[in-house]
Amino acid sequence: FWDKSADMDKRLQEAGFDPKNIKIRQLLILAEQLQGFPRHLSQHTGGFVIARDELAALVPVENARMPGRTIIQWDKDDLETLGLIKVDVLALGMLTAIRKCFELIEGYSGRKLTLATVPSEDSTTYAMIQKADVVGVFQIESRAQMAMLPRLKPANYYDLVIEVAIVRPGPIAGNMVHPYLKRRNHPEQVDYPSEALKGVLERTLGVPIFQEQVMQIAMIAAGFSAGEADQLRRGMAAWKKRGGLEGFEQKLKMGMYENGYDDAFAQRIFEQIKGFGRYGFPESHAASFALLTYISSWLKCHEPAAFTCALLNSQPMGFYAPAQLIQDVRRHDVEVRPIDVLYSHWDSHLEVKSGRQPAIRLGMALVKGMKQSIAERIMKTRINTPLRSLHDLVEYCHLSRTELEILAAADALNALAGHRHLANWEVAGIEKETPVFKQPQFNEATPLLKQLDEAGDVIADYRTTGLTLKKHPVALLRDQLSQCGAITAKEVKKRRNGGMVKVAGIVINRQRPSTASGVIFITLEDETGYANLIVWPKTVEVQRVPLLKASLMLVSGIVQRETKVVYIAAGKIEDVSDWLQPLQTKSRDFC
Repeated sequence: FWDKSADMDKRLQEAGFDPKNIKIRQLLILAEQLQGFPRHLSQHTGGFVIARDELAALVPVENARMPGRTIIQWDKDDLETLGLIKVDVLALGMLTAIRKCFELIEGYSGRKLTLATVPSEDSTTYAMIQKADVVGVFQIESRAQMAMLPRLKPANYYDLVIEVAIVRPGPIAGNMVHPYLKRRNHPEQVDYPSEALKGVLERTLGVPIFQEQVMQIAMIAAGFSAGEADQLRRGMAAWKKRGGLEGFEQKLKMGMYENGYDDAFAQRIFEQIKGFGRYGFPESHAASFALLTYISSWLKCHEPAAFTCALLNSQPMGFYAPAQLIQDVRRHDVEVRPIDVLYSHWDSHLEVKSGRQPAIRLGMALVKGMKQSIAERIMKTRINTPLRSLHDLVEYCHLSRTELEILAAADALNALAGHRHLANWEVAGIEKETPVFKQPQFNEATPLLKQLDEAGDVIADYRTTGLTLKKHPVALLRDQLSQCGAITAKEVKKRRNGGMVKVAGIVINRQRPSTASGVIFITLEDETGYANLIVWPKTVEVQRVPLLKASLMLVSGIVQRETKVVYIAAGKIEDVSDWLQPLQTKSRDFC
């Protein structure tokens, strides 16, 4: 069982472990034995299998955890092998967010919108997209998409179709991105292998981006039949998991040679086909997604309050937590009002005010530990009963001490009891009712308690709701950061290419795409916006601990500028999370 080979000793030494450590040896051996086994069983939330006869007579069926649901014990590929029909209904959180946004708009303005009636091809919306001002927008809010938008500059719906499809592992691995951007910037350099293929590739400037184009190329250039082209499509879908394209390589290349296409073209097409095995998009799929991309962009552009409110009510979804969504909408001059038992609903909602945009009132759902039933009880009571004090809140809403403490900690009792310290004091003074006094008793002596300082208030906000409407946490450290030589994210964008900078921010996400050859991308947030980091593999190897553990990061690096896209190539990475340790911020990591 114990691997005592020299190779094992070398591998342990390279990883920084003592080769004589038996426990580490055992862990490594067991981990290698587990590789290749299924990690877990999962079910498709919208997968349906259709059969002529009773399904249970054909395949093993078992009860799912959700009442009234059943699942088939076989893999989807096994179903396909047996010829059973499986239909996947795609569930998208953005559809829910858009529906809720339409309802919010109708509620405050009376304007009724649908997917079909959102104004199309709006130039203001495309101008926003080209600036990569797309936090919260469907499909194009990731770091990679934000980097692509100023380069591709989508100006119409079909540009969005391409944008959605091209920033994917398939086109990236197939080396399609840079050739497309080059041709887009220099359309006079676009050429086609033949007139026959021009009709297939013209809409994507000679670069095959969609699965349908690959199938058409196989039919036109290599003489595939429609059935063979469909088999090629299936092979592309399965290639990453279990291979299956090798059988097509010879036929594809020979067919192209016989039809007059050169070796380089045939080899390039086959490499691109292999790339499509890594999540290439069908054009119809990209077109459907692009529609939601445009609609969510239009809503963000013209109805930022309603759009952000809908996103808050549709969590969890996307790359950004509620804290980042709120910071972003406030930078767009939308007022966000705090959680308050006198005004808040369970979900966040809009409050009409003078001006074009309504204000967002945060909902009690954001309070950690708050139950919806309690919030609804408060909402129902205050319709007919004025709540003027904690006494009223307890007497009419029948809240327990624990429930009051949760609200007080979240600063949701401000209107009734003042700031957090006073609210906590009043809650602490509540006594249980006695047979003589059938209502809660309060300590009438209210001390002269000071309000929490800014840092204490921000810390309390993050602890109870995960966000704050007060100063950004990094702003509280700006003097200390300036002494360290750190500049703001906004100032980074003004620095010259190749210049050395130091920047600090809360880590809001980490990404390690499979196509990035070990590179990790990190987004930092401070009081002025976002700073994007590139961490090359050698830096990852040397500074893995601060890279993966830091919630507040101080980074020295080199500015890399390409058109309007600015990155920092990280050099030294410092974990300074202890400066804001009580905040307990959490990034959304995709590593």
